[in-house]
Amino acid sequence: MKRFTPPEQWSTQYLTTGAFADLADLFKIHELTDWPSCQWFSQFLNATTSQGQAIRFVEDEQFADESRYYEQIIFETGHVPTRQQNWHDLFGGFIWCLFPKTKSLINHQHIEEIKLHGLKERSKHRNALTLFDECGVVLAITHTQWQQQLRDHQWEHAFVDKREEWGRTIRPYMFGHANYEMLTQPYIGLTGKALFIVVPDDIFCKDLSSQYAYLDQRLYEMIKFDDCLRDNKNLSPLPLLGVPGWWTDNENPEFYSNTDYFRPKRRKRT
Repeated sequence: MKRFTPPEQWSTQYLTTGAFADLADLFKIHELTDWPSCQWFSQFLNATTSQGQAIRFVEDEQFADESRYYEQIIFETGHVPTRQQNWHDLFGGFIWCLFPKTKSLINHQHIEEIKLHGLKERSKHRNALTLFDECGVVLAITHTQWQQQLRDHQWEHAFVDKREEWGRTIRPYMFGHANYEMLTQPYIGLTGKALFIVVPDDIFCKDLSSQYAYLDQRLYEMIKFDDCLRDNKNLSPLPLLGVPGWWTDNENPEFYSNTDYFRPKRRKRT
């Protein structure tokens, strides 16, 4: 895990461009000269638990003797245990700020699953919630053909032939904070889990905060009412370094010829 030493650790290469560009735009993380405190997040937070308690980040040390599970602490107190100088928890904090309704709902559904199955047994639903929470990428699309192409692993068609469409008819939004953490030290093979959301044609013309607010509401509705995370069937593998704009090497079309990373769709056996 990287530790913060101001200011060199805040590399502009990683924290203002690519997958981090939205964080730089909305939180100005590249301008910080010290590691953000738990209190620093309060200026961006507008989140509550499903019971109406305000979400607050609290230093993890305060829960050293706590017997409750992480999700139980959040649900019952509104306090999010947060490790200091820790990339994983830092990015987790940003996601709470960007997707407050969805994060609260996921927390609530974890608790409901714990009530049904206990802490030792992890249901398919709870596994899907965790997978999306850690590795999810929202792919906002204006045409459903994107979903079919990427689910079918038509990588070169989606990433090369239709490259100019990224930002126009499709745009990625990171949800999984573990993805962000791993992208601080990127490697070939790094893969997220895509969830597709059909959006209006004009969504990408709105300011960035409005885009995230819209997606947060849609995600909330899809998870709560459409039960899209009942299991992981709606989550599709997405090679993160292949996303246009997220990795400079993918500007060369030859980058996508690595079939160990950009794997063809496995045929189902009959």
